[in-house]
Amino acid sequence: MPHAIEDAPALESGTLRVTPLGGLGEIGRNMAVFEYDGKLLIVDCGVLFPEEHQPGVDLILPDFSPIRDRLDDVIGVVLTHGHEDHIGAVPYLLRLRADIPLIGSQLTLALIEAKLKEHRISPYTLAVKEGQRERMAPFDLEFVAVNHSIPDALAVFIRTPAGNVLHTGDFKMDQLPLDGRITDLRAFARLGEEGVDLFMTDSTNSDVPGFTPVEREIGGVLESVIAKAPRRVIVASFSSHVHRVQQVLDAAHANGRRVALLGRSMVRNMGIAAELGYLKVPDGILIDHRKASELPDDRIVYMSTGSQGEPMAVLARMANLEHQVEVGEGDTVILASSLIPGNENAVYRVINGLTALGANVVHKGNARVHVSGHAAAGELLYCYNIVRPKNVMPVHGEARHLVANQRLAVDTGVPIENTVLAENGTIIDLKDGAIRVVGQLDLGEVYVDGSTVGAITDADLKDRRILAEEGFISIFVAVDAQTGRAVVGPEIHARGFAPDDSVFDDVIPQVLKALTEAAENGTRDSHAFSQVVRRTVGRWVNTRHRRRPMIVPVVVIA
Repeated sequence: MPHAIEDAPALESGTLRVTPLGGLGEIGRNMAVFEYDGKLLIVDCGVLFPEEHQPGVDLILPDFSPIRDRLDDVIGVVLTHGHEDHIGAVPYLLRLRADIPLIGSQLTLALIEAKLKEHRISPYTLAVKEGQRERMAPFDLEFVAVNHSIPDALAVFIRTPAGNVLHTGDFKMDQLPLDGRITDLRAFARLGEEGVDLFMTDSTNSDVPGFTPVEREIGGVLESVIAKAPRRVIVASFSSHVHRVQQVLDAAHANGRRVALLGRSMVRNMGIAAELGYLKVPDGILIDHRKASELPDDRIVYMSTGSQGEPMAVLARMANLEHQVEVGEGDTVILASSLIPGNENAVYRVINGLTALGANVVHKGNARVHVSGHAAAGELLYCYNIVRPKNVMPVHGEARHLVANQRLAVDTGVPIENTVLAENGTIIDLKDGAIRVVGQLDLGEVYVDGSTVGAITDADLKDRRILAEEGFISIFVAVDAQTGRAVVGPEIHARGFAPDDSVFDDVIPQVLKALTEAAENGTRDSHAFSQVVRRTVGRWVNTRHRRRPMIVPVVVIA
């Protein structure tokens, strides 16, 4: 059980405490807690998506344990933008206290409100814009426009008596953004002049040299690919990537095609974006997916979810012929997204499946159909030189990203002792312009599995992996406790181990002998006999078949 924040070293008067609960050493579940004068401010509350070694898990949440007993001290949650890795865990936090205020831009709040509606939670929200300042108890917040792969993203400048923190959220420095809203470097410079005591900056592309290409380059490529496509086109992207959907709508319109949105989250998010004016939908371009099949194949574009190979998303179901839209010879599939680390195998499995069905699969590896939403090294260097922070804490990235970002900070003149390579749960105190690591919480993985939250453990996942990789063997036997003689059985059945249970004929005599010897040595209870059966079968399976399946013996005393 992680320690609560108040169990860390006592927070000195006039000190700001920063504790990241997610987003460090991983791409996802971003969440940081700021404490001053007994009040807690949270920036972002996102989810992490599971990898292949976490079978059955739907989502991974930040570990709320350090603040669970202090929810009444939380004065608000600032949401930097509307991506799932920054807002997806909000419903689970609000289940613990439903009236925690949510602060964010118009689009961000609209997306989280729609999500919360599904959880039957009506949140208290405060919509803010770039340039706006809000006082939240001891925290003076100022919001700054930043450019990202979703509209309306914001950085937040947190003023406290202990010092000032600039948290970028996710950002890049696209100088020709589709919506004309650039990262406000003038504001960054102004805040730098005021004094940035701690700079918490996006690290995702810190190991990528140069500058992230501009979004406008993608539109022409998409239009060209769609123009050459002989039959249907399926474009997969994140369900919140408004800019990419806009480009697909424009490219389809230019080629006389209509667009059908597939996937519940895609339909919901784009409906919100269009209603608020962030998505410009040409007249007559959209068509209900149930009517799309009535159009000629060369007059339709499907816009779907599943660009990360998620098994239940639309694209993976198409690859497995489990979706009403059946991909076939001559169809074109465009994966308009980058690969989130850890998803590579799942994505290539989908690509191979679609290719085997006869589709032409276009992705970032063979065409410029996506650019990242994160600043590359050159952009980060500009930011460091503009902001001139006293201290730096890289956030949002795996270990290699955080280290690369730290090097960039040092290259621009930040003393290495003024940088912190933190982990989830690292406790950092800021006072009088100086930072100090004062503790480390032992945080756990909180798994959402169906309707359960936190009930699944790493041990459960290990069992699932064993079942998936090694199979399952059950043994039933009724035993005379006095003699160890089998009255019924042993009956041995397996799943995922061998095609024919007759393979166990060789081990049955060994089980019978082991039971008799156990009784002669004084064994009388069913649990002890079960352990004898488990060891006997396990040793035989490992020696004969080089396998370690899950073995479940059931011994009944006759």
